[in-house]
Amino acid sequence: MNRIYLLPIAVFAVVLLCSWGFHAHKLINRMAVFTLPTNMAGFYKIHVDYMTEHAIDPDKRCYIDTAESPRHFIDADEYGPHPFDTIPVHWTAAVEKFTERRLLLSGILPWQINRSYYALVKAFSERNLGRILRHSSDIGHYLADAHVPLHTTSNYNGQKTNQIGIHAFWESRLPELFADQYDFLVGSAHYVESPVNEAWRIVRESHALVDSVLDIEAKLNNAFSPDRKFGYIERNHILIRTYSDAYARAYHGALAGMVERRMRGAIYSIGSFWYSAWVDAGQPDIRHLLADPPTSDSIPNPVSGQKVIGREEWH
Repeated sequence: MNRIYLLPIAVFAVVLLCSWGFHAHKLINRMAVFTLPTNMAGFYKIHVDYMTEHAIDPDKRCYIDTAESPRHFIDADEYGPHPFDTIPVHWTAAVEKFTERRLLLSGILPWQINRSYYALVKAFSERNLGRILRHSSDIGHYLADAHVPLHTTSNYNGQKTNQIGIHAFWESRLPELFADQYDFLVGSAHYVESPVNEAWRIVRESHALVDSVLDIEAKLNNAFSPDRKFGYIERNHILIRTYSDAYARAYHGALAGMVERRMRGAIYSIGSFWYSAWVDAGQPDIRHLLADPPTSDSIPNPVSGQKVIGREEWH
C-alpha cells in the first residue's frame, strides 16, 4: 500500500523549491536560447537540453559548496536606507570599503554575474565547449535570481514581517501555476555595454519591488481565513501543505503581472549577456562545436533530508 506523508509548508519551501524553482529556472534558460541571432542560435539550440537541465546547477551546488550561497543574493537593505548610493559598483572598491567578509555575509550576486560573464568570455575565446555551456547556464541562473525582488533584501523569506514562506510562494508556486499563461517571446538579444552596471541595474529594479511583494501579500492575508489560505498538494507520494490555489490566484492577480515581467526580463537579459560575451570574445565561430557536452562535472541531486550550506530558508 502506498503511504502518503504530511509535511508542513516550511519543509515544502526548504526541500522542494530552490530559488526561482527548478521548473522556472529551466524554463527561463530554455527560452533565452530563442533570443539569440542566427550565428549563435544554432549552437545553443543544439545544446538547449543542456542549458535547460543545468540551469539549476548553482542551486544544487549550495548543498556541497560553502562558497556558493552568497552568489545568489544581495541584502541591499543591510547597507542603509539608500544602499545603491553606498555600495561601490566594482568589487575591488567594495572590498576596500566594506571588507570581503562583510560583502559575503550580505551576498555578492551582482559581482558574481560580472565574474561569470568574463568566465564566459574566456570560454568563448578558447572555444571550450564544456566551459561555454557551464558558464552560460550558470550566468543564466544568477541573472534569473537577480530578477527576484526577495533576492535583494535581508527579509528574503518574510521572516521579519511574519510572512514565512513568501519566498518560495512568489518565485516557485506562482510560476508553477501560471507560467503556461505567460508570453515569453521577448525579442532579440542586445549588446550589453557594461555587464557590471547592467547587473546592478537589474538588482536596483528588483529591490524597488520588495515592498510591493510583501505589502500586497500582507493585505491579502487579512482577507483570507487560514483554511482558505492553505491547501494540500501531493508530490512524490508526499502530501504537502502549501498556499491554496485560490490564494495563489488572488496574490498573482494583485501583483498585476509582476512575476511574468520579471521572468521576461530574466530571459531577455540572459540572451543579451550570452550574446555580449560572444561579441567580446571576438565572435568566434562556434557552429562546429557540436560534440556531446561533458558529463563529468554533473552535480548529483540533493538526497532526502540534506540541508543547504548557508542561507537555508529560501531553498
